[in-house]
Amino acid sequence: MTTSHNKRLIIVSNRLPFSVHETDGELDFRESAGGLVTGLRSYLESQEKEDSRLDYVWVGWPGNTVSNAVTEQLKARALAEHRSYPVFLTQEEMDNFYFGFCNRTIWPLFHYFPSYTTYEEELWKHYKRVNEIFCNALVDLTRAGDIVWIHDYHLMLLPGMLKAKSPHIPIGFFLHIPFPTFEVFRLLPVRWRREILDGILGADLIGYHTYDYSNAFLQSVLRILGYEHHLGRITLPSRIVRVETFPMGIDFEKIHTAIHDPEVQQERDDLKKTLTDVKVVLSVDRLDYSKGILNRLHGFEILLRTNPQFREKVVLIMVVVPSRIGVEHYELMKKQIEEIVGRINGQFGSVNWTPVIYQFRHLSFKPLTALYSLCDVALVTPLRDGMNLVSKEYVATRSDQTGVLVLSEMAGSAKELGEAIIINPNNWEEIAEALKEALEMPLEEQKRRNQIMQTRLRRYDVVRWANDFVGHLLAMHSEQERFYAKLLPASMRERIIHEYEHSTKRLILLDYDGTLVPFARKPHLATPSADVLRLLRTLSGDPANTVVLISGRDKKTLEGWFGRIPINMVAEHGAWLKKQDGDWRTLKQQANDWKPRILPILELYADRLPGAFVEEKDHSLAWHYRAADPEQGRILAGELMDHLSSFTANINVQVLQGSKVVELRSSGINKGVAGMRWLSKEQYDFILAIGDDWTDEDLFAVLPDTAYSIRVGVTNTQARYNFRNPSDTLQLLESLIHSIRIGVGQHEGPMR
Repeated sequence: MTTSHNKRLIIVSNRLPFSVHETDGELDFRESAGGLVTGLRSYLESQEKEDSRLDYVWVGWPGNTVSNAVTEQLKARALAEHRSYPVFLTQEEMDNFYFGFCNRTIWPLFHYFPSYTTYEEELWKHYKRVNEIFCNALVDLTRAGDIVWIHDYHLMLLPGMLKAKSPHIPIGFFLHIPFPTFEVFRLLPVRWRREILDGILGADLIGYHTYDYSNAFLQSVLRILGYEHHLGRITLPSRIVRVETFPMGIDFEKIHTAIHDPEVQQERDDLKKTLTDVKVVLSVDRLDYSKGILNRLHGFEILLRTNPQFREKVVLIMVVVPSRIGVEHYELMKKQIEEIVGRINGQFGSVNWTPVIYQFRHLSFKPLTALYSLCDVALVTPLRDGMNLVSKEYVATRSDQTGVLVLSEMAGSAKELGEAIIINPNNWEEIAEALKEALEMPLEEQKRRNQIMQTRLRRYDVVRWANDFVGHLLAMHSEQERFYAKLLPASMRERIIHEYEHSTKRLILLDYDGTLVPFARKPHLATPSADVLRLLRTLSGDPANTVVLISGRDKKTLEGWFGRIPINMVAEHGAWLKKQDGDWRTLKQQANDWKPRILPILELYADRLPGAFVEEKDHSLAWHYRAADPEQGRILAGELMDHLSSFTANINVQVLQGSKVVELRSSGINKGVAGMRWLSKEQYDFILAIGDDWTDEDLFAVLPDTAYSIRVGVTNTQARYNFRNPSDTLQLLESLIHSIRIGVGQHEGPMR
């Protein structure tokens, strides 16, 4: 990441990389552990070696609730000594946010434990409230040029909240746990799931550990919010968001060379003295039901029962790290672990041999590294895990390239560590078989596998992971800025209003769906609001204005909605035209003999897709699927386009794909041809055209250079400018009307 004196990286996580303890008004700062903290700390240290000017701030909760009397002191010391910005939360907020919604709702559901999931509205309200507290802190802290990188499931609403208040700050979001499939994610209440997706989509770049998680997120976005993607790029109404896969690495060199540390060697030697003449299987994990710890014990038990040759020849060292003590599922699990360990040791153990050495404690880096380097087999069997860095750390420590990793296919790291023995952790017999294979694997095979995995881990380490993410975020932000540059600026808006006010012959060309009103699930529901009707009536009532509504709608619908307004109308993208004082007429003679042949095809595809339907117009046919299942609709729309393209190759018919619609119409008819009916007849000193999709591009293409053209939505276009949404269209039209009223008042002088 290239840095400068005014560019800061703002890292945001639930916890700061340290915890603060208050005793009699005195503050004690203690370093925190954990994969995220360790990884990001390694990245920041590497960046500082390359560029001493690197400026960053870490935002998060300081680990404990402190009194108001010391908050200012804590903030000052955190910033000066740790480059950190604390976010203060009350004990009640932490209980309901972290121990509540995060760990009783999101954690179990995203790890596929729906029976452990609670759905309490009060916890959801606290989750939203804490995300708002973080947002307010970031608004106070951030400045122009900053880059914000938000981490993990605690803060999924934060990107959207921050983007709403600081739209030009580049925001990245990374989820370190799995994102579940749509069928699991949809178990959340409708409002919650929509707000979570909208919150994550506030980021410019969204990162996941594996393609499966990225794809699950994209599927939920499609099926719940209706946004399609193209190669991971989601086009929202006002911006583009990119979803990418970034498998988090480890500080390979630090872990790989740690075995040479005298303290690590001493620890390893001490352990080896107590573990002579046995092979060692290591299991180390937090106390968590998602880690599959009970399954490991059952698998090891089956190994000893079915393979007597391993008795007194193998030991399982099981280190369980305390985590979230007090949550009922964790307390129950701890009790179950202790019961199974007792049973195995009682059934198979002897005076000289304890099959399972169980430890319930925290392990710091050096003792853990000594254990990694000592054991012959690492048994890593999560039932679901975002990445699992333990598996990578074990492989990295094997400086002599011996040792065997037995790894669950449910861990994100299994995608990268395919040379491990990959198992389904739900099958105890499979765990036992994998352990047998691992314990009997020849050294040459162990080295072959580990060499490949180590090369991969060395190449894509934690620094490369973070650099890739930040680099992609900056690139995505540059792309966003190019779009923002084409948004109608305030200065040009004022110029349009000024020219409108001082012109005498104006042409205003307006699309309807997606331009004046948002799209609706079914076309007949997108009726014009009172505001839209008022604006059109007022604009068309000005004798200096020629207002033309150019739509893909049929003439009957347009007549029903706008027939009482003195406005020019074009129906079916140019097939029909009606001047404000005239009758509907066609622009050219069109043959409709193709419709009876194609209508059955569209009806067949509509029958295959619940919610899809066919709309027949005078000179066109449309297959709508906005109200259908979005994923199935997208697939069938592609099939239909292929079918129709070959079927219509030799007839005079265009096949066009729009927003949730496939439309067929006679060739030679488009909005550009219709627009020329007015452009060629008169000389206008003000022209404004606004549309929202590819059918409007034909109109933009025929406009003179002096015209103002605006496309609604984020996309490449021939139009000069973009609007974010239909609301921007209505606001501009309102301003045009208002400018004339003010101008009239100024020119007429005071009323008498």
